Amino acid sequence: MNFQQLRSVREAVRQDFNLTAVAQVLNTSQPGVSRQIRELEDELGIEIFVRAGKRLTGLTPPGETIVPIVERLLLDADNLRRAGNDYAAQGRGKLAIAATHSQARYALPTAVRDFRGTHPDVVLHLHQGSPQQVAEMLLSGEADIGIATEALSRYPELVALPCYRWTHSVVVPPGHPLLDDAQPLTLQRLAAYPLITYDAGYTGRAHIDEAFRRQGLTADLVLTAMDADVIKTYVELGLGVGIVASIAYDEERDRHLRALDARHLFAMNMTRLAIRRGAWLRAYAYDFIQTFASPLTRGVVEKALASQPGEVFEI
Repeated sequence: MNFQQLRSVREAVRQDFNLTAVAQVLNTSQPGVSRQIRELEDELGIEIFVRAGKRLTGLTPPGETIVPIVERLLLDADNLRRAGNDYAAQGRGKLAIAATHSQARYALPTAVRDFRGTHPDVVLHLHQGSPQQVAEMLLSGEADIGIATEALSRYPELVALPCYRWTHSVVVPPGHPLLDDAQPLTLQRLAAYPLITYDAGYTGRAHIDEAFRRQGLTADLVLTAMDADVIKTYVELGLGVGIVASIAYDEERDRHLRALDARHLFAMNMTRLAIRRGAWLRAYAYDFIQTFASPLTRGVVEKALASQPGEVFEI
């Protein structure tokens, strides 16, 4: 048994049993991948994959049991390399962070700046995506740390820790009727205007939908986007009223817009930081986590990593 055989099995599952794609990922030939899988099956005395001719079409029942073990073995091997690197090159290395646009644009910059000041020899790689894509990057090992509002706590393979709570704001052009101080901001008043907000699954969108649904109102959504800057651009153009994360509005930067506090309309949101369960984190990764969310000390994170799936952590 060797790591190349294990990688061939893992990638066969990740690439939907397409051996050509597996060969490309592993920089080898398709016959080489087939041989590695067959050799492992022969050594174990079972068939891991269901076959139709020479094609793989799925996992056998033994394969369903074996693939998670293969994943753990490869993760442990990666952890060994990381542990060795941690002691061989103190304070040097790479740190991959996956985040949604709102977190990367508005929440992370200060933490990145402060971290770079104390860890100049660490190269940061910042990946952006939807909450689901952030989770997938963590699960695949592409990212060490993931930051998003929704979805991360739904994956048992991830440890999702709370960072900070935040609310939504309504943004409108100057002179908009919603700015009339004589009338309170209500969902009924909002529902009278075309609305521009986040795509489903992004930045607290579920809480926005739930608020209108609870009041029996239908929101007139004319445009959705994953990016608060895009939302604000179309609000400036007069296409509708925007609903964005409060951290996405800056009075100086957004001089052509006005913001109304909407915390009384929509439920509070929680930004979470996630790590793949069982992953080895280098010392500077713990430092970055605490720089981003000061309550998340190394002790707190290590305790969370040692917890069982399903345990909930709150601040």
